[in-house]
Amino acid sequence: MRNLLLGLIGLLCCLSTAASYNPEFSTAGFFQLQNTGREVYSMNVAWRFYKGSNSEAYKNNFDDSNWEVVALPHGIEYLPTEASGGINYQGEVWYRKHFEPAPAIKGKKLFLHFEGIMGKSKVWINGQLVKKHFGGFLPVIADVTNYINWEGDNVIAVLADNSNDPLYPPGKPQEMLDFAYFGGIYRDCWLVAHNNVYVTDPNFEDEVAGGGLLVAFDKVSEQSAELVLKAHVRNEQAGAFRGTIEYELKDREGNQVMESAAKLRLKGRNAKSVSLTAHVTDPKLWSPDSPFLYNLLVRVKDENGQVIDGYRKRIGIRSLEFKGEQGFWLNGKPYPQPLIGANRHQDFAILGNALPNSLHWRDAKKLRDVGLKVIRNAHYPQDPAFMDACDELGLFVIVNTPGWQFWNEDPIFEKRVYHDIRNMVRRDRNHVSVWLWEPILNETWYPDYFAKNTRNIVEEEFPFDGCYCACDAEAKGNEHFDILFGHPTNGDDLGGVKHLDPNKTYFTREWGDNVDDWNSHNSPSRVNRAWGEQAMLIQAKHYAKPDYKATSFDALYRANRQHVGGCLWHSFDHQRGYHPDPFYGGIMDAFRQPKYAYELFKAQRSSESSDQLAENGPSVFIAHEMTPFSSPDVTVYSNCDEVRLQVFQDGKEYVYKKEATGDGIPNPIIVFEDVYDFMADKALSRKKRQNEVFMQADGYINGNKVCSHRITPARRPHKLVLWVDDEGVELTANGSDCVTVVAGVADKNGNIKRLNNYFVKLEVTGEGQLIGDASIMANPRPVVWGTAPALIQSTTKAGLIKISASVLMPGSQVPLSAELELTSVASANKLLYSQQEWQDRAQTMRQETTTNQAGDDELKKELERLRKELNDLKLKEVERQQEAFGEGGK
Repeated sequence: MRNLLLGLIGLLCCLSTAASYNPEFSTAGFFQLQNTGREVYSMNVAWRFYKGSNSEAYKNNFDDSNWEVVALPHGIEYLPTEASGGINYQGEVWYRKHFEPAPAIKGKKLFLHFEGIMGKSKVWINGQLVKKHFGGFLPVIADVTNYINWEGDNVIAVLADNSNDPLYPPGKPQEMLDFAYFGGIYRDCWLVAHNNVYVTDPNFEDEVAGGGLLVAFDKVSEQSAELVLKAHVRNEQAGAFRGTIEYELKDREGNQVMESAAKLRLKGRNAKSVSLTAHVTDPKLWSPDSPFLYNLLVRVKDENGQVIDGYRKRIGIRSLEFKGEQGFWLNGKPYPQPLIGANRHQDFAILGNALPNSLHWRDAKKLRDVGLKVIRNAHYPQDPAFMDACDELGLFVIVNTPGWQFWNEDPIFEKRVYHDIRNMVRRDRNHVSVWLWEPILNETWYPDYFAKNTRNIVEEEFPFDGCYCACDAEAKGNEHFDILFGHPTNGDDLGGVKHLDPNKTYFTREWGDNVDDWNSHNSPSRVNRAWGEQAMLIQAKHYAKPDYKATSFDALYRANRQHVGGCLWHSFDHQRGYHPDPFYGGIMDAFRQPKYAYELFKAQRSSESSDQLAENGPSVFIAHEMTPFSSPDVTVYSNCDEVRLQVFQDGKEYVYKKEATGDGIPNPIIVFEDVYDFMADKALSRKKRQNEVFMQADGYINGNKVCSHRITPARRPHKLVLWVDDEGVELTANGSDCVTVVAGVADKNGNIKRLNNYFVKLEVTGEGQLIGDASIMANPRPVVWGTAPALIQSTTKAGLIKISASVLMPGSQVPLSAELELTSVASANKLLYSQQEWQDRAQTMRQETTTNQAGDDELKKELERLRKELNDLKLKEVERQQEAFGEGGK
């Protein structure tokens, strides 16, 4: 962002389709449907938390009144932005939640559904152990129906242990991993209540290719599609059940496009699967460029026609085919260009892996904005909210089983890997975004037979067309897979696949990184935003087309059709275990603030505009800061076929026209050589003509101007500016949702001053709170490349939040300050928690954030005004004196 006002206008334009859009997220794998007897309560609010061991904490009468009160998702601790090197806590932690269930759900079947608890876990309710679980990336589900106290307080106790353990995946010690998985109950928790005849949960039932609802498609074309529906229904009643299961398919406008039903006959205390095939005429087929989703309404009715259970699923209709030499086919047609994507770890600055749903959606949105079309879930199944977002935004997903460079000969480890594979397929099989399953352990030397077993398990769990598994081309057992991971044949320096099997399809699972060795980890791809424009220009150039043979945008577009694309390593800067530095190779940093490479990627997307939620269409960006240290060459990224650059110093218009080669990177980096001169800026500045200094790039398509980017250099720091990085998604008042607020040091005109070493202090009042404090450099926050991002978390009450920011300037002249207001909205989910527990938390936080502020607020404001006037007078005097010495400053 150069000129803040222009930048904000551009941001509003980019978000015009999403400005008032709030995504919806599934709860325990489904969306609620009214009048079905099924209800879901969020259990995220008001958990007592303790870091350490305690052998008595599972008991109902245990005194937890001195424990901290937290909300889920919760990652044990907040961590510095630079939190690599295995500094996160490892060991036991305890959670306890007090609640009183609503009388309306008495007599119903009750399941406690944790989307993720890291490590080994045990769950008790009212002192009774109801679940043990190994592994941190898949659901932990307990039937708690018979353990509820309907007369008063209930207590859920959870023991979570994220310490190293080689007996379950990923298995490798965290201090030796190239990623960090942190800990705690770091995903949502739900209480699901429904009647005693119900559609089951696939991860609870442990049925091969069964449990819950399974959706598949056959004979897909633009004219029709067959919809295969298989539902597993359980009867918990003593007597037999007779009725029907009914399906209704609606398009996004609410029009019914299909209805079908099957009879149900269930003995008492029994369950069975019921299948049917339905037909959809003229389906709207899902693709990355047209991610059309239908709503599938599922209802179980008794013989009197009364609805006794049901829910809604969002589904997309599409067909996938991998055809060896013919490449990848979507919906019966060859896909027209390489699929370019990125890998994603789900960690975020300060939060670790404990992201609220909105941050998962914003991640997907930012990646789709730059034209990416496939995400590899490295190296584990990711939050259901991220999968929901990929369905909606048009991102294919490669779903991975947990693991990285580790194998244990103990049979229990292998057994648990297989268990994870089954459960990731059961959890994600209905997501239209699933492109490939990656069931093998990444970069691991496992036994020969293991690879074949993993593929067999996936195909057992989803025995339908469109189910494909992938494996490394050099790994054992690769002969059992139709899709192989490898570099293009023209990527010789990175081991490009030399001999392509005509029956296999190839894809690059990780490209772009270029480390010198696995200890130092220096690379032209790894750049901290703080290192400035030269480093970021080199990173972007490396990703576009390096000066040597390596997999890059250019190499992927020059590959033959059999090689169908690749995923960048990595989309965002992320933490890791075995190295003290974070991975800096992201096109955005850990706060999702963009580097120049982000704009390079955006320049490779199509220039055609559409009505998608994601940003799209023409783009042009000047990657230059106009500082004394900036290059005389000016770099521009654009997807237009012509770019015209104006530079203040000579009045000339420099013109670039793209050559229609048809090979290599779609939109090469544009460099206008030797066109910027800082001394020309200085000359005009001395003459009080700073407003004449600028650069402007205009993008043209077919001779028509379609986009523009104008920049001016940042002058004297004059003010702070605040903005919300929310992708148009409002902050939800559920106690754990959060949003990034960015403070920028700017001149009078709003240009961000990239080169400074300030710290920004923030204060939050109203229905929100700042995440983190001085102990992790979250507040005050150092300014990095002109900006200081922070995370603002909601309370459980919708309302106004006021953020105040000021620059700490020791020896002070005039403090720079700014204020921003935002409003949180009520949660759509029912929140089940103890009001007293949450009030205790609010009181504690008020005590912690109370500061002894001397003086009256109005007096302080008046003093600031007087100091500013005095400073302006001093500045004018300095300017007068310097002018008296002459142009040379002598």
